[in-house]
Amino acid sequence: MARFAITNATIVNEGKRLKGFVIVNGKYIEKIGHAGEDFNKYAPEEIIDASNLLLIPGVIDDQVHFREPGLTHKGDIYTESKAAIAGGVTSYMEMPNTKPQSVTLENLNEKFKIAQEKSLANYSFYFGATNDNIEELIKIDPNKVCGVKVFMGSSTGNMLVDDDEALEKIFKHAPTIITTHCEDEGTIRKNLEHYKSLFGDNIDFKYHSTIRSTDACYLSSSKAVRLAKKHDARLHILHLSTKKELELLDNEIPLAEKKITGEVCVHHLWFNDADYDKLGWRIKWNPSIKTEEDRLALVNALKNNVLDVVATDHAPHLVSEKDNVYTKSASGGPLVQHSLIAMLEMSLKGNFSLEKVVEKMCHAPATLYRIEKRGFIREGYYADLVLVAPDKQYVVNRDNILYKCSWSPFEGYIFNHSVEMTIVNGRIVYNKGSFDESTKGESLSFNS
Repeated sequence: MARFAITNATIVNEGKRLKGFVIVNGKYIEKIGHAGEDFNKYAPEEIIDASNLLLIPGVIDDQVHFREPGLTHKGDIYTESKAAIAGGVTSYMEMPNTKPQSVTLENLNEKFKIAQEKSLANYSFYFGATNDNIEELIKIDPNKVCGVKVFMGSSTGNMLVDDDEALEKIFKHAPTIITTHCEDEGTIRKNLEHYKSLFGDNIDFKYHSTIRSTDACYLSSSKAVRLAKKHDARLHILHLSTKKELELLDNEIPLAEKKITGEVCVHHLWFNDADYDKLGWRIKWNPSIKTEEDRLALVNALKNNVLDVVATDHAPHLVSEKDNVYTKSASGGPLVQHSLIAMLEMSLKGNFSLEKVVEKMCHAPATLYRIEKRGFIREGYYADLVLVAPDKQYVVNRDNILYKCSWSPFEGYIFNHSVEMTIVNGRIVYNKGSFDESTKGESLSFNS
């Protein structure tokens, strides 16, 4: 691969902004230089003028559902990784609730094979815990597999882990980080029955946040924290949605030393329960979007490093699967193409700094999961890079949505940033709407 220079960029990295250049040689970053230094001495074969652009590390999304195998009418590894690349996401970690589920090593390895052939972005896959697969779970390779996923709430098929003895074994023996979906099934079922008694199946979507309530979340997440502390396990609680759950986390020690960490998703930072009246099924996620008080608490916790990582929980469904009465409407939505520009928009509005966006979407996932040589702009690291235009409007519409499901909760929204170029392993894969699909992403490696 050719050596090239990215010049005149505003490099946003590790809490600082630097006007300068980056030399990419093959898959790696060879040199980072200040403006005024002579980059020509590195003999670049190509020069990319990044004047008036931001240069950031590639985003690492630690929670996506790309639906392959078995659910590919909704999305697949090729289509959703392509959408990710267009949004500046260069690496992702994908969830196990496909068909078949990734609850055996054979099924898990099959997903790696598919990604090797089809994924434009770098990848890893979670192993799914069940009530009875501990013998398989303990055999996973922690240097290849990003983590163990535990559904401690309603989920697909047999993946709800509701047996206390099984949970004890998982938290005691998991060879890598444990990630959890935390909602208490009993609480949700009771709340749902109450609203069904009032409205039947035609429940207003605004009640989603009280059916999948704060109590349902806290009961489950607090149980996960107790188990993690008991067994000294590494626990990462996914898609936290409530103010109350934040008391389970702390910001007293550096992220690299934390045993219990928390993720927040873009939709929980952006929307609140007042938006159900307008958007309805479009923002029906599990866990639910909750109050403005919760949203503001999540934003503040992100700024103060109580929350550690921002992700999407990208979960595409067809409109026909979403646009139904409440009880038949699928939960989840597509986000991976628009997560970075949505976070940059929130930064523009004063919610948090640009540097904080880069920290939580790029640096922190790499640190938390101990990913080798990614997530930072550093010499010797993989050249996973994104160029963003900070003052170029981007309107989300059906013509530029790349998700296979062909819709977005942001349709019609005018963002004030645009992803101009995405570089993966030193190759320009996306450039102003055009893709180079001649090479594929690589499997992530972990220092476990």
